[in-house]
Amino acid sequence: MSFPDVRPRRLRRSPALRRLVEETRPAPAELVLPLFLREGLTEPREISSLPGVMQHSRDSLRKAAHEAVSAGVGGLMLFGVPDNANKDETGSCGLDPDGILNVGIRDLISEVGDSTVVMSDLCLDEFTSHGHCGVLAEDGSVDNDATLAIYADMAVAQAAAGVHMVGPSGMMDGQIGVVRRALDKAGYQDVSVLAYSAKYAGAFYGPFREAVESTLQGDRRQYQQDPPNLREALREVDLDVAEGADIVMVKPALPYLDVIAAIHERVTVPVAAYQVSGEYAMVEAAARNGWIDRERVILETLTSIKRAGAQITLTYWATEAAQLLRNRY
Repeated sequence: MSFPDVRPRRLRRSPALRRLVEETRPAPAELVLPLFLREGLTEPREISSLPGVMQHSRDSLRKAAHEAVSAGVGGLMLFGVPDNANKDETGSCGLDPDGILNVGIRDLISEVGDSTVVMSDLCLDEFTSHGHCGVLAEDGSVDNDATLAIYADMAVAQAAAGVHMVGPSGMMDGQIGVVRRALDKAGYQDVSVLAYSAKYAGAFYGPFREAVESTLQGDRRQYQQDPPNLREALREVDLDVAEGADIVMVKPALPYLDVIAAIHERVTVPVAAYQVSGEYAMVEAAARNGWIDRERVILETLTSIKRAGAQITLTYWATEAAQLLRNRY
């Protein structure tokens, strides 16, 4: 059959028809809100390169968590931002039970309980004086195996604080297996592991580094994924699943939709994607200049990430997007 008997436009004729036949529909419960808790703040402080995103005080963190849960957001990913004076070569304040990240985990658990999934970043970059995701060897490179030992202790500290899910994000070889074994040995078998399996060393992280007050010296290309490579990402995912990852993630999201799709076809565990700070900032900047329809673009980007195969999306728009989706449907 051909035109005029077949007219695909029939199903696009009205909003009701378009809603009826939508193939991809993001849901609030699939969204995760990243949150930054800054040591020493008494009031939230906006991040200049992430308009609308805050470094939180403990009180404002609780409020933001409550708002996200009320909107139906499925998870909260917490990043701790310590004072620079508390950073050292090994990131020891990231393991401290009274350090800002573990304090924040306890605050979130006391505020939201099991009404959403409380996640925590498991990495050293926010806590080291040099800003790398691991400890440094004498030659200045990141020492993979020495870093793993710290990750194991960090995972247990976060689990002891009550976290539901840890997110090892440093792209160290073997990190998922080490974290999984450490959690199990300490009696935290029920704490899940979200693996940053394909975290690319791309150019979209600039605003995030302001958010966590990064002290990075150099770059992370020796351990994060090289942007041109897809098959290497599949290898990383295979290793993480074999080591016990409960969820695998691609970061960033929009520049790597092909990677998300390939991983979705390959694994049976849930696939997540992180819509990173640079993606957010570009949309916000264009919207402030009147060049795009901001709300439509937010939903379009989230839809494209899900269409590629991500079941879960970390996004700074999570609370707002959840409200937009609820109003839309």
